[in-house]
Amino acid sequence: MTQTVNVFQLASQLAAHATKRQSLIALNVANADTPGYKARDLTPFADSFNSDSTMSLRTTRPGHLQSSFQPQNAEVVTESNFGAESPNGNSVSLEDQMVRASEVRMQHDLAMGIYAKSLQILRTSMGRS
Repeated sequence: MTQTVNVFQLASQLAAHATKRQSLIALNVANADTPGYKARDLTPFADSFNSDSTMSLRTTRPGHLQSSFQPQNAEVVTESNFGAESPNGNSVSLEDQMVRASEVRMQHDLAMGIYAKSLQILRTSMGRS
């Protein structure tokens, strides 16, 4: 039932986008000393959101559901901040990656907050508290 309510789909896609972006940030931090490594990030959620996408669920084992959603049109882009490239060609700035990790945390918290409040509103409208 919750899959037909657009706000739940939007919150789920925002959380999935934040998850994918966090994994790229972790990869950037892990390769901060790798010569020639270029920092990568996802396109912003607002640019990659596709209202026609659907979220499908699949069972991986009895009693367990997992979202198979992949952010639609979310493209991995190589980013190089001016002055951040080191002499060995690495473009990872740890300070910049920590700021991005903080942004991702806020996006994920926003998605979970939207989901929780929407669920609370839905329950209240059905006469449950």
